[in-house]
Amino acid sequence: MTAALRRSVSSLSVPNYRRYFAGQVISVSGNWMQIVAEVWLILKLTGSGTAVGLTAALQFAPILLFGAFGGMLADRVPKRKLLMLTQAAMVFPALSLLALYTTGAVEPWMVFALVFLRGTINSIDNPTRQSFAIEMVGEDRVVNAVSLNSVIVHASRIAGPAVAGIVISVWGVGPCFALNSASFAAMLIALHAMNPDELETPPVVPRERGALRAALRYVRATPALRVPLLMMALVGMLSFNFIVLLPLLARFSFDGGASSYAGLMTAMGIGSVIGALAAGARGRVSNRLLVRSSALFGVLILLLALAPTVAVAAAVLVPLGAASVTFAAGVNSALQLAVSPEMRGRVMALYSMVFLGSTPIGGPLSGWLAETWSPRLSLLVGGVAAVVAALAARTAFSRVAAVDGSDRTRPDSCTGARRTASGAGVVPRQERPVRGVDRGLLGTWRPRQGPLARR
Repeated sequence: MTAALRRSVSSLSVPNYRRYFAGQVISVSGNWMQIVAEVWLILKLTGSGTAVGLTAALQFAPILLFGAFGGMLADRVPKRKLLMLTQAAMVFPALSLLALYTTGAVEPWMVFALVFLRGTINSIDNPTRQSFAIEMVGEDRVVNAVSLNSVIVHASRIAGPAVAGIVISVWGVGPCFALNSASFAAMLIALHAMNPDELETPPVVPRERGALRAALRYVRATPALRVPLLMMALVGMLSFNFIVLLPLLARFSFDGGASSYAGLMTAMGIGSVIGALAAGARGRVSNRLLVRSSALFGVLILLLALAPTVAVAAAVLVPLGAASVTFAAGVNSALQLAVSPEMRGRVMALYSMVFLGSTPIGGPLSGWLAETWSPRLSLLVGGVAAVVAALAARTAFSRVAAVDGSDRTRPDSCTGARRTASGAGVVPRQERPVRGVDRGLLGTWRPRQGPLARR
């Protein structure tokens, strides 16, 4: 194994993360099969494109509505136990759809209700999973772990729908629901098999009034959190709408069919996996990386909007996929490294809300622009948004750097100390107060001195 490849998968040397990774590979693939089966079932029941769009909106709307509550739970309940509950609860919507479809009793409103229920469970599960990575691998490997999680998501986005397409064409949508139900067992087994003593678990935050307002004040007062979140809010709403735009681009701009759409999705998926592996090998994140990846992402979207043929568009989508993952994983890692552990669940919930929760807003907006004018115009808007986000962030980071000269948002590799959330100076982690929040509410976090800390 080459040195670069070893760096790309370094988090797998941590036994707890290795178990988690294996469970995620199976579970996320099953989840994509379920998503494809739900959309196909709704299309079969209604024949309506609007109903298909509503299905996608109902999947992500709960993250926007309830994501903050999910983040508060992630801070108040041990994350491993909370994930075991959410993963077990995910079985219910899948089994319900299986039963309704098998008995012939399924109606569109039932599918909508169960999709919304799955999204509601995910509004707790997602911020908990996002904030659990650093507890498994520690600060030194969190960038790598986030990148490997991106590999799982994007590889599953290719494999899951491909397998679902074969299953649906041969047996129908029912087996997809059955397989997804079974896939959660892998995640439950992985979580149960973890060694809790090797987790870097922060203290559970007591139930207090104003916890969400405290998190918002904390983010507003902390440039290392505020700037990346605002970048993702703009880019997530206007630029990350490929699930809506790529089929429209293939059909109306290139006059293609399902094979053209599949080719575009595959090209972007390959680029995303490559980008995630490269980010994992890099092992660090900086303000400069966030700015450059956002700018490159925007420029590549603009090139995609100008692509004259499907082949050229597919060629552009490979580096575009890599840039998109570099940016999204960079924001995720920067937030996890800059945030106080007691706030991590709520801050990562905000990340989920601006990244995934913006889909019910940005998706229909992009679709409307594409339908009214052209898919290319919608891509142009997304490209400009990513470039504007990069320029605005560069200005904001420069102002902070002018005060304290900081660029990094990762731990100091030599001393084990960490930049403060604002980037001003280095404070030993166990002495670092929570900025912008009442200290009596959250206290200070002292790291575990367990086996993981000695690795």
